Amino acid sequence: MQQSSFNIDEILANFTFEGEYAGFYVLTNGHINNTFVLEFRNEFEQINSYLLQQINTNVFKNPDQLMENIVGVTAYLRAMIIENGGDPKRENLNVIFTNGGKSYFHDDEDRYWRCYDFITESYTCQRIEDPLVFYNAAKAFGKFQCMLADYPIDELYETIPNFHNTVSRFADLKIAIETNASGRAETARPEIDFALAREADTGVLLGLLAEEKIPLRVTHNDTKLNNVMFDEKSNEGICVIDLDTVMPGLSLYDFGDSIRFGASTADEDEKDVSKVELDLELYEQYTRGYLSAAGKSLTPYEVEYLPFASKLITFECGIRFLGDYLNGDTYFRTAYDDHNLVRCRTQFALVADMERKMEQMNEITKKIYGRL
Repeated sequence: MQQSSFNIDEILANFTFEGEYAGFYVLTNGHINNTFVLEFRNEFEQINSYLLQQINTNVFKNPDQLMENIVGVTAYLRAMIIENGGDPKRENLNVIFTNGGKSYFHDDEDRYWRCYDFITESYTCQRIEDPLVFYNAAKAFGKFQCMLADYPIDELYETIPNFHNTVSRFADLKIAIETNASGRAETARPEIDFALAREADTGVLLGLLAEEKIPLRVTHNDTKLNNVMFDEKSNEGICVIDLDTVMPGLSLYDFGDSIRFGASTADEDEKDVSKVELDLELYEQYTRGYLSAAGKSLTPYEVEYLPFASKLITFECGIRFLGDYLNGDTYFRTAYDDHNLVRCRTQFALVADMERKMEQMNEITKKIYGRL
């Protein structure tokens, strides 16, 4: 993360907020941007809250393109939510523009700041304690996908090139193996062999795209559980957040990443790989929720390849950890020497279990889709 401080006078001079400034607190859940909640007291002694974020320009090199994507998508969603009788202040991220009409404020220290309305009476989840939570998250991501099905894709910038391009990621891995900058290749030989044996999988989804069997869509690209806001009373997923990686992509990658993160029986850095499995109940819950909201906007090929995409995105994550381990831990933050190798092994163990359960995953998906 970048420096986590701000000049409140500068912020107040460049944005208009309702009420008198009463203080702020820091949100620590995110790993990319520095995030603060600003509080303002109105004339009725009620608190109005706003989200202030410093955009991480080490990750997002072009804040103009980043914010143009977010403004375009949120404006589109806002119009659809209003048309459907929903509440755009709770079901959508709402960008607060500067007094000069810009979607961000660029300060004298070359830092970029943006503001959103804060969604009150809501919460996020870091882990799944109840399968219903996963189902509700799936409905939220499915609705997000469905509502953006007709969004003009050519209006979106690719904020991180080749972010989910498994062929490109595999090419990076092969370079890392050949270069072996860390000198660790021999300690990862079983993982290297596991990866090389599955190279053919990497081009399957991009091949379907090239053959126009699946479409390029607006995708979120970070569909973890904690990127859904849940309503405190109903526990329904009400808003998809963290739209920095919204760009053209494949809906299959979004679905698969949710399964990779949410349907595994172990944490991402579990050292005992015997604990790592795909929970078929959670896979079914998520698939039910997702298809209930997005199913009719997806093509038959997209639905057919949901199980395979779950395996592929898990494999992609594993080869990224492996490549970083071989490169000397230059990308992912690590807590100990072989942390990335442990992460890689966990992902590959999940891939192997998905391969064993692929027929069951396919049957579950067909059954749910057939009931729509």
